[in-house]
Amino acid sequence: MRSSACLRQYMNDNGPLILDGGLATELEAQGVQLQGDPLWSARLLHTNPQVIRDAHYRFLHSGADVITTATYQASITGFIDHLDMSSEGARELLMSGVHVAKETVERFVIDSHSKGQRYPLVAGSVGPYGAFLQNGSEYTGAYAEEMSIEELKVWHRPQVDCLAAAGADVIAFETIPSIKEAEALVELLREFPNSKAWLSFSCKDGKCISDGSLLTDVVQIANRSKQLVAVGVNCCRPALVEPLLDSAKSLLSPDMCWVVYPNSGEEWDTERGWQTSGKTPVSLPELSHTWMKQGAALIGGCCRIGPTHIAELKQQLKVSCTSPASAV
Repeated sequence: MRSSACLRQYMNDNGPLILDGGLATELEAQGVQLQGDPLWSARLLHTNPQVIRDAHYRFLHSGADVITTATYQASITGFIDHLDMSSEGARELLMSGVHVAKETVERFVIDSHSKGQRYPLVAGSVGPYGAFLQNGSEYTGAYAEEMSIEELKVWHRPQVDCLAAAGADVIAFETIPSIKEAEALVELLREFPNSKAWLSFSCKDGKCISDGSLLTDVVQIANRSKQLVAVGVNCCRPALVEPLLDSAKSLLSPDMCWVVYPNSGEEWDTERGWQTSGKTPVSLPELSHTWMKQGAALIGGCCRIGPTHIAELKQQLKVSCTSPASAV
């Protein structure tokens, strides 16, 4: 587990860190059927870990500095219920998400023989409680109204414990829709003092996260933590990112940076899957220059963003960071 100071230095070295894209998107592009599976891509840790390794590798080959584990929809309870395994077996399987990613990083570094290149990091993915519910509520946060902060901490604790114990370089609390769940995660993180994390939210518009809370309010919650290295947004439309960051820029702690990884701009329908809006899609690589100027130090993509998009993003930001005009 890297120290906060080391991670920040790593992020400030030669421009922003490039995150990977949608792991499930890449798996589905390779013919894997995930729709309707209560474990989503996490089932493959049990049935076909090699296909996860291959997807991780393609993102690394495309220029990602950070790959995210296949644990977004993983939980001890879910593995016990849907894979008929023991609690210890479920714990080992969840930890294997980190091991699979780290093995892939090691293989990539050996294969690439690239000197002076950043050593890729592994982010341990922790999705919201709503992902376990499988009803689309990670985009509303409605479940949090019926739960206490302590109940949310109880739910997330086993997953965070496994990812930390397995040696994830950073924990990715992602697609969080609720201010209450954010409070729970910030409190829970203190129980793992050697762990660092980022906290990223699903959003409904240019000012609010999915439950209607202002981004300014959740940024202030994030500022309470000395273990968070970044706060930001993911799995939202790219066009929302700039106004969201602008809305809270005055409140971002000097020790914190933005993490940004939107989806393609399509919208998720629980019945029909991803739906296009008919509008011309916006380019992540083009918008990324603005996000970087706003203080984003971790930039990537979420759903419907594949290795080709990440390669384009890497190229755009590489050019930007090596240009004399980009020196600040």
